[in-house]
Amino acid sequence: MLDVRRLQVLRAVVTSGSVTAAATNLGYTPSAVSQQIAALERQAGLPLLERVGRGVRPTAAGRLLTEHAAVIAQHVAEAETALADLRAGRTGRLAIRYFATAGAALVPPALARLRAEYPRVQVDLKLIEPGDQLAEVERGDADLALTVSPRERPRDGIRLVHLLDDPYDAVLPKGHRLAAKRVLDLAELADEPWVNNELSAGPCLERMLEACAAAGFTPNFVVESDDYATAQGFVAAGLGVTLIPRLGLGQRHPGVVVRRVRKPEPVRSIHAAVRETSLALPALVGLIEALRDAAKQ
Repeated sequence: MLDVRRLQVLRAVVTSGSVTAAATNLGYTPSAVSQQIAALERQAGLPLLERVGRGVRPTAAGRLLTEHAAVIAQHVAEAETALADLRAGRTGRLAIRYFATAGAALVPPALARLRAEYPRVQVDLKLIEPGDQLAEVERGDADLALTVSPRERPRDGIRLVHLLDDPYDAVLPKGHRLAAKRVLDLAELADEPWVNNELSAGPCLERMLEACAAAGFTPNFVVESDDYATAQGFVAAGLGVTLIPRLGLGQRHPGVVVRRVRKPEPVRSIHAAVRETSLALPALVGLIEALRDAAKQ
């Protein structure tokens, strides 16, 4: 393979017209330049320069390689510029994964700020079921994922950045016997019919079931739904009660009331899972800060 540096030395000689002038421009000795050209000629298998008076001129092979050396130099300069832009966060691509309730509350304002601060950074945004986001980061398919804090420690190289703790509230039909209370003991809901709002097992359902178990009961699910809005509709119809994380109550059904619960208060911790190698990207650091600020609102 031809040595790229030697190609640039050849280009300098051809452009300046002599070994001595090229040596001066490059900061080399004439002997060092001559040695580089000789080595390149051995690689090429053809003479590259011929003497003309006190100077030199390229042979056909020398002209060919000089032209390619110019193209290579341009590509290297473009690569250096692109790398500098990436290092400074001016360009690049971020793959982000999120689950629905966190996405609705946190992602839109954070992405709006990211776009304002890093307009040339491309974003690959995808909705993932709760519990699957961490795997996307571990496989390297995502740079950042919003996730409910996993029970198990993530793999080496993955960092969890805490964003907020999201408590669950009780959702009751209007006119329910407990609706007049501002705060409910979770055990007061033990004998109620329940609406399940998480069809698939995952960290959000686990937090709810664990809290009910700590209060001494297992919820009697009589209706199942797969999202919080539908669950509220079932509750409003008087079919049961449920617990919904506060982030999932951004839009409340007019037929329900929402009350705090205690003893215990279920809480899910929401984190941004990131690959530690990605933390060198200024745009990713900026996105994490934007998510933190969105979580405070």
